[in-house]
Amino acid sequence: QVQVVESGGGLVQAGGSLRLSCAASGSTFAINAMVWYRQAPGKQREWVASINAEGITNYADSVKGRFTISRDNAKSTVYLQMNSLKPEDTAVYYCRVVVGSNSYWGQGTQVTVSS
Repeated sequence: QVQVVESGGGLVQAGGSLRLSCAASGSTFAINAMVWYRQAPGKQREWVASINAEGITNYADSVKGRFTISRDNAKSTVYLQMNSLKPEDTAVYYCRVVVGSNSYWGQGTQVTVSS
């Protein structure tokens, strides 16, 4: 079993930055991909960025060039550095951790960007 906890959300003005963290604990010895999603009010959850076990990263077009995903395997933690934030980045950000063929989700962390 794996527990996933996100942190780092908050209120920031447009143009500002935030760094989200997602820490996995439990049976984390075989973590594959670590993925960030977000869900804005009234919208479906959407994929934001992912990083695989080899460190290869991918980004949604909407965040490319502004967000950076990274991971610390020793800490079983993935980060999302968010720069040049826009009001449309406002959402609950969720982390998904893939261990073997199983996925584990966190409870989410709220990011609010004011204009």
